[in-house]
Amino acid sequence: MEKNEIAAQVTTDGESPWFSGHFPDNPILPGIAQLKMVADIIAASREDDVHMTGLSRIKFRKIVRPGELLDIHATIGKVKDQYAFRITCSNEEVCSGMMLFAQKR
Repeated sequence: MEKNEIAAQVTTDGESPWFSGHFPDNPILPGIAQLKMVADIIAASREDDVHMTGLSRIKFRKIVRPGELLDIHATIGKVKDQYAFRITCSNEEVCSGMMLFAQKR
C-alpha cells in the first residue's frame, strides 16, 4: 500500500442500530452508514482534526447485509483534502465516490 492510500476492513454488525430501521425482516446497511464508515476511516488516518464537508459522484451498486465483510479503500485526490473511495464486498463494488474534508474549527 502506498503512502497516499488508506485501506480497512469492516464487518457489518447485525446488532448495529443502522439495521434497525432498514428494513424489518429484510435488513440492509443504509448508504449513509457506508459513507460514515469511509469518513471515519479517512479522518482517523490523518494527524490533524478534520471532518467531511462534501460528497460527489456517489454510486451505490450493491446491497449490504448484516455480517458481510467490507473492504474500504481511499486514495488522496489531486485536490487538497479530497479522497476517492471505494467499498467492495467479495470483490464486488458496493459504493464509490469522492469525499472532501476540512479542518475542524
